[in-house]
Amino acid sequence: MTELTLPIIGYMHSPYKEKFGIPRQPNLVQVESYVEMTGPYNDLLAFEGIEAFSHLWLVWQFHDNKNQQSQQFRPQVRPPRLGGNQKIGVFATRSMYRPAPIGLSVVKLNRVEKVGKNVRVYVTGSDLLDGTPIIDIKPYIQYSDAVPEAQSGYAQDEPSRKSVMWSKDAEQQKKLLLEKGTISAQLLEELEAVLSLDPRPAYQDDENRVYGMKFADLDVKFKVTLADIVVDQLIF
Repeated sequence: MTELTLPIIGYMHSPYKEKFGIPRQPNLVQVESYVEMTGPYNDLLAFEGIEAFSHLWLVWQFHDNKNQQSQQFRPQVRPPRLGGNQKIGVFATRSMYRPAPIGLSVVKLNRVEKVGKNVRVYVTGSDLLDGTPIIDIKPYIQYSDAVPEAQSGYAQDEPSRKSVMWSKDAEQQKKLLLEKGTISAQLLEELEAVLSLDPRPAYQDDENRVYGMKFADLDVKFKVTLADIVVDQLIF
């Protein structure tokens, strides 16, 4: 047997509407999202006892890789943390371009709720695109899953962050959206946390270029300087 078929037990609902801008690892941004379970897995009995665990493992599929299936196996990729120029073995990375497009993320469990006929698992800190298929949910076991002395190669330390500034126009747009109740202060805090990680591809370095990113219901335009992210436009 050379292939497996796995069930999809649910789908992620998150403010990350496109791959651009998603944190490159979980728990870099404390954004709440939820997994909506599909039948027959949308049964609260399946989650009995889960409240005793603070964190969960989400096992999921990289589902939005264009031409993933048609591509031949690539033994080396270019990780963003190495500037996008240096090649390294695919199994020494968490690249989405791998033989089995499977991801693994540890997240904080907030709660499990029955909403109508649906069961939702609310979590914080995920790095999953909206609509990501979930293959499994497992409890995080602190004594065995956490390895304080572990070495993480080129990704030993958390990535640096930039300050997030607002242009005059964007500041006005933000103020109007807040006054109307269209967005919340929490959503803006989450957006700033995402932007502070500098979502650009590692090989792009153009201070005059305007980048666009979708976050929740917002269309965000921004520029990047050596030290800052400058929000130019905020459109709802």
